[in-house]
Amino acid sequence: MPDDPLPTIDPELLFSHLSHATGILAAVSGGPDSMAMMHLLALWRSEHKTPIVVATVDHGLRPEAAEEAAFVAREAAALSLPHRTLVWTGEKPKTGLQEAAREARYRLLVQYAREVGASHFVTAHTQDDQAETILMRLAKGSGLKGLTGMRRERNREGVTHARPLLGWPKAALLDLCQTRGWRFVTDPSNADERFARVRWRRLMPLLAEEGLTASRLARLAERVAQADEALEIKAREAMESATPEAGEGGFSFRAACLADEPFEIGLRILAQALGRIELDNIRLQRLESCVERLRTAILAGESLRLTIAGALLDLDRTGRLRVRPEPPRSRGR
Repeated sequence: MPDDPLPTIDPELLFSHLSHATGILAAVSGGPDSMAMMHLLALWRSEHKTPIVVATVDHGLRPEAAEEAAFVAREAAALSLPHRTLVWTGEKPKTGLQEAAREARYRLLVQYAREVGASHFVTAHTQDDQAETILMRLAKGSGLKGLTGMRRERNREGVTHARPLLGWPKAALLDLCQTRGWRFVTDPSNADERFARVRWRRLMPLLAEEGLTASRLARLAERVAQADEALEIKAREAMESATPEAGEGGFSFRAACLADEPFEIGLRILAQALGRIELDNIRLQRLESCVERLRTAILAGESLRLTIAGALLDLDRTGRLRVRPEPPRSRGR
């Protein structure tokens, strides 16, 4: 990243990957990051015909949120951008509030994107957000896949979630707003140390003094993502060479690949197998334990039956592993 990034924030380059979108929904909270994104999108729209709409999610957690949404609506109207406030209703959890709020936010954005015919919705996650995510996942003992951080694009129930600002530091976007006179609001929850992300944010300057800057953490995520992609391809090739066969609500394959391949590849083969019966997001420690037990049984020529996250794994003495959803447990016995 250049020392002075302001001259290089070119909307045409920033949003080039959105040129094929049938419509774009911009998630704008009112902070400097998302307000900069909204203004840059408005500039980009002047050269494109892609419909752009703006939405602000009111989680119903702060009394100021409604006025902040109204502020965004006024600023969007000044740019001739339609705006909608999406409200998270219902009872809020007492624990895991940030995670639940994030899930609710994305659910509301996907629903509204479909309503307005937008193929993409964009959020203003920055390089700093990426660095904080990496640190938080490191602290939780994440594996390689977790250390890829936030992806620039991902599919959410048929709608593409894009993060065009992921390579830019917050400071550059704040400076851009101040230089251009683009108004923004400050969310007090961004300084609330009850939230883990805020606590990590406070540590970032100290880590940067030792060389662990946001840009280096973000670059680490990019490199890990490249390694992760290569490992996924290798695991997929190993799975396909193991003659998978469908049957009785699941499928089976020759399990020798779990023992013949390096352990990390074995993990991914099993994860991909579980993905074929629509089971994913399985705890890494549980997956590791299953692969260890399967490798031991395969090398010993033994049969093994075990369950993991709603799946039944049945290894027979011929070395074939059957994977299927775990049947409902009998009740009243």
